[in-house]
Amino acid sequence: MKYSIATVCLSGTLEQKMHAAAKAGFHAIEIFENDLTQYRGSASDVKRIADSMGLDILVLQPFRDMEGMPDGLRQKKYKMMERKMDLAHQLGTKRLMMCSNVHPRSTNNLDRCAEDLYVLAELAKREDLELGYEALAWGRHIADYDDAWNLVNMVNHPNLGVVLDTFHMFARGNTLDTLRNDIPVEKIALVQVADAPKMQMDILQYSRHYRCFPGQGDFPVIDFVKTLKDKGYDDYLSHEVFNDEFRASSPKEKAVDGVRSLKWLEDQTDNLFEMPSVSDLSFIEFAVKDREDNPFTDVIESLGFQKTHNHKSKNVDLYQIGDINLIFNYEKNSNAQSYLEGHGESVCALGVLTKDSDRLVELAKRYNSPAIFQARQENELDIPTLKSSSHLMIHLLDENHAEKFYDVDFVPVEPSQAVNDNLLRIDHIGQVVSPDTLLSNLFFYKSIFGFVPEESFDLPDINGLITSRTIKSPNEKIKIALNTTNAKRTSAQRFLNDSNGASINQVALECKDIFKAVENLSPIYQLKIPTNYYLDIQAQYDLDDELIEKLKHNNILYTEDETGSLFHFYTKEVNGLFFEVLQRVDEYKKYGETNAFIRLASQSYSD
Repeated sequence: MKYSIATVCLSGTLEQKMHAAAKAGFHAIEIFENDLTQYRGSASDVKRIADSMGLDILVLQPFRDMEGMPDGLRQKKYKMMERKMDLAHQLGTKRLMMCSNVHPRSTNNLDRCAEDLYVLAELAKREDLELGYEALAWGRHIADYDDAWNLVNMVNHPNLGVVLDTFHMFARGNTLDTLRNDIPVEKIALVQVADAPKMQMDILQYSRHYRCFPGQGDFPVIDFVKTLKDKGYDDYLSHEVFNDEFRASSPKEKAVDGVRSLKWLEDQTDNLFEMPSVSDLSFIEFAVKDREDNPFTDVIESLGFQKTHNHKSKNVDLYQIGDINLIFNYEKNSNAQSYLEGHGESVCALGVLTKDSDRLVELAKRYNSPAIFQARQENELDIPTLKSSSHLMIHLLDENHAEKFYDVDFVPVEPSQAVNDNLLRIDHIGQVVSPDTLLSNLFFYKSIFGFVPEESFDLPDINGLITSRTIKSPNEKIKIALNTTNAKRTSAQRFLNDSNGASINQVALECKDIFKAVENLSPIYQLKIPTNYYLDIQAQYDLDDELIEKLKHNNILYTEDETGSLFHFYTKEVNGLFFEVLQRVDEYKKYGETNAFIRLASQSYSD
């Protein structure tokens, strides 16, 4: 199939939108009439620009309240459409799109509506054009695509077809039965694919603010495209998305996201497509200026980490406990140092284990995220690297190698003390993203790595709400909490401001014994928890006095649900980053989010 995007999806001037669409790889654009009205040149100028960029103009839209109007308004609508058809000729498009009527004076008489559409279709026939009719989800009389199709079928004119828009269909809970069983493929005038999160709200506001690209929401867009393919549809898939985040973003970035989503959508409907997989986090890499002044060393050593390896050829150290690997990169002229220059000393990369490294690189390239490769010695691993939408680097470590990465690229050093075996693995990480990149970051992990998003929830910071949505690998070994906020004074926003958009601010480590884990942590790094918290959880969970005293003495938080319980504590922030150590009991799988308000408040007081 070919790809198109409506100009309303992107920010900027009409020419900027066209340039972004062409560069991203779209084959065509839908001209939203407001964009054309604002444009300083003529419709013929727009056609010349589109031709120079290799873009077709798929459709001119939207035309509203065309059917079922009272007599005086009816004639005006006919004349208006004649003028718009002249405009379509100047643009070089063959299609115009109409929306179902929302006017309070419109009639619900289907015969009258069909008569109007027939007259308009006759005009289109005279002008060698095609009209598409779409059911708006808030249409006054026609709101479901089934009814739009019934009206188009009543008209029975070769120059009139039905427009299928997945937002309008699925926001009203429509099924695919009418498309599957009743609509001939030749009567589909236009297909617009938009997704959205599941929400209960006024449908017009829902449409205007929360649409997103396919794969970024919860609608069954994959089943929709599968149904189209089964019918033999092979025309354009086009985006029509109204979204506050998109309007605040670079048109180039959103256009790239748009092409990625359509490629992903087609891949998901290909029976031969198999998603590459990742199995676990191998390491977390920090970009740091120099070894002697590493701001993170003291806190991780207090948690029990020891330096275990030096890199063979680079100025890089490895600290370990259990299956947890923390890399500190001091190497000049490296990707890590480039990240440091932009964001300061912070987490710059994640290393993930995969048996599908080559396929991941190939898929990332298809989705406009080409891999980069770092300089290496002949006897060192060749590790491809992807960049997320927030510039975080993802190193792909091939699990097919018999040896671990640190046995190949690093030289062991003698630990300074007995090895600590209480910390086990990286449980999850927290990544802060700006509101205008949340969907892009989520879809990066979903489209390339097959990660599955969980439901979002709000975290109450003392200065505003933070929205959190965790996305996890299918085997649940890798979990990344994506956090964002519009509140300027929250801890998340302060972190973004202070680090110029660095992303990782939380590293959560699983342990065997929470009380043993906290023993060595210096009090200067402990996040202090207020006494009132312990009075509250004792009353809430009926905990005995001895346990409460141990929790309070060690600043350990506690929560439970029907599946089990969670003990966890936090370090103070270093350069905006903090560590969490947690012990899961029984089958507890959540993240202690009921304690987030205490953690956020305590961090604010410790600033």
